[in-house]
Amino acid sequence: MFNILFAIDNATVRFLTNTLFKGLTFQINKGENWALIGESGSGKSALLQTIAGRFNITGGTVTYHFEHELANSPVPNNGLNVKSKLIALVEPRHHFRNLSNTTDFYYQQRYNSSDSEDALTVDDYLHDVKSVARPGTHWTFDNTLSLLNLHGLRDKQLIKLSNGETKRLMLAAALLKNPVLLLLDNPLTGLDVKTRQEFNGIIEQITASGISVVMAASVHEIPDAITHVAALKNGVITHQIARAEFNPTLFEPNTADSIDTAELASLLNINKNPAAYDWIVKMDNVHIQYGDKVILDNVNWEIKTGDRWALLGPNGAGKSTLLSLINGDNPQAYANNIILFDKKRGTGESIWDIKKKIGFVSPELHQYFPTDNSCLQVIESGYYDTLGLFRPGNKDRADIAFRWMKALEIDQYARTLLKNIPASAQRLCLLARALIKNPALLIFDEPCQGMDDHQQLHFKNLVDTICSLSNVTLIYVTHYQHEIPNSVDKVLRLDKGKVVS
Repeated sequence: MFNILFAIDNATVRFLTNTLFKGLTFQINKGENWALIGESGSGKSALLQTIAGRFNITGGTVTYHFEHELANSPVPNNGLNVKSKLIALVEPRHHFRNLSNTTDFYYQQRYNSSDSEDALTVDDYLHDVKSVARPGTHWTFDNTLSLLNLHGLRDKQLIKLSNGETKRLMLAAALLKNPVLLLLDNPLTGLDVKTRQEFNGIIEQITASGISVVMAASVHEIPDAITHVAALKNGVITHQIARAEFNPTLFEPNTADSIDTAELASLLNINKNPAAYDWIVKMDNVHIQYGDKVILDNVNWEIKTGDRWALLGPNGAGKSTLLSLINGDNPQAYANNIILFDKKRGTGESIWDIKKKIGFVSPELHQYFPTDNSCLQVIESGYYDTLGLFRPGNKDRADIAFRWMKALEIDQYARTLLKNIPASAQRLCLLARALIKNPALLIFDEPCQGMDDHQQLHFKNLVDTICSLSNVTLIYVTHYQHEIPNSVDKVLRLDKGKVVS
C-alpha cells in the first residue's frame, strides 16, 4: 500500500461551474516521476491542481498515502493536512504580498524606490516557509540556496527579482517544505539558457533525495530523471507510458499554420499612425542604480523607425529595467539622457503620451493584470492603456478586438473571464491588447511563455507578417533562439547591466 503516493480513480473534477475531467484515473507510485505533455488547454495544469487538492472532486475515489511520512504531525482522516503539508505546487504566477500583508504588489512597484521597500527580501521569504519534519530531510536552507544559485540574491527584495529569478525562488520555497510530491507547472518558463541546461541536474538531485516530481513539460524538454509520461488532450489522459517506451516524435503537435494576410492588412490600416520619427529610442550612457546595486551601466542604444531588435541576456541582466525606461514605467528615466519618439524625457511629455505609441506585453504585466474582465474587454482596454476596461465598451472597438482574437486563434474565449482561460490564452489576449491600437513600437518581452508549439509558430508568423505589411518598430525579448521572428535583424545583448554586443 505504501508504494502508492496518490491515486484517483474514475473521478469527476469540477472548478466552479466547469467540469474539468470525467472518469479521471491516475496513479503515482513511490519512485516514479511524471511528465505531463499536451497542447495548450489539454488539462496539464488542471491535473496538477487536482493532485494538489485545489478542485472539487465528485464520484470515484481519491487517496493520499502520506501518513507514514509525517514524524510529529497528526493527520486527520480527511487528508487535508496531508495535502497542504506534503505536496508543493509551483505555479506559473507567484502570490507575493507586501510586508504589511494587506495588499498584493502592483505592476510598477519595483521601479518606485519608496514603494518597493514594502517587500520581503529573498532571505525573509524563504525563512517564512513552513517545513515538515520528516525522516532523512535533505533540503536544508543552505542546500536549497546552493542548488538554485540564490545565495547572491538573499538581500534582494522580491519585487525587484527578474522573471527567471522569481522562478528559482518559487522552486526553492517548494523544496524547503520537504514535500513528498513536488508539482511543477511548466518550470522552465522564463529561465535563461544556462539555467535551463542546469535544470536537468537540478531535477536529478531533487528526485535522488526521495521527492517524486510531476511536471507539465514540453515534449522537447523532459528531464532525464522522469520515469513516466502522461499525454493529455481535451481533459482526457490519452496515454500513460514508461519513459523507456516514450517516442517524442509520436506526440509532436501539428504545426501547420496559415495567416490571413488580407485581414491582417485591413486591421493594420485601422487608426494607422502616420507619424514618422527620427528616433524611436535614443539612450546615451544610461545608468540605473538602487543603493549599491548597479542595474544598468552606461548603456547606449539607438532605435530608428522600422528597426527590429532582439534584446537578449541571462536572467537578471537588466532587460526588464531597460524596457521600463522605454515604456514610461521607471521614474529614473528623468535622471538620464533618453529620447523617446523624438522627445527628451522630462521635457513635458506624460507617461500616457509615451504609452499610446507603444504596444507592450511582458511576464510582469501578465502577473499583475486584473483577471475579472472578459477577454474581449481586456483587449479593448489596449486602446486606453489601462489594466482592464473601466468604461462602457465601444461596439466598433469591441468588433476590432474580436477580429484580433480571430487572428490569434482565441476568439472562442471572447466572452470568458480572463482568469478562467488557460495561461497561454491569457498571454495571447495581452498580445492582442498590445496590437489593437497599431502602435509605432511593439515591445514583446518573452511573449511565447507557456504557449504550445503551434501557438508559438502562429505568433511568430503573425509578427513576421505584421512587419512585412507595416513599418512598425519591434523589440523582442526571449531566452529561446527559435522563437525570434525572421524579421529581427538587430541584436542588443546585456549581461550584468552592460551591453556586451
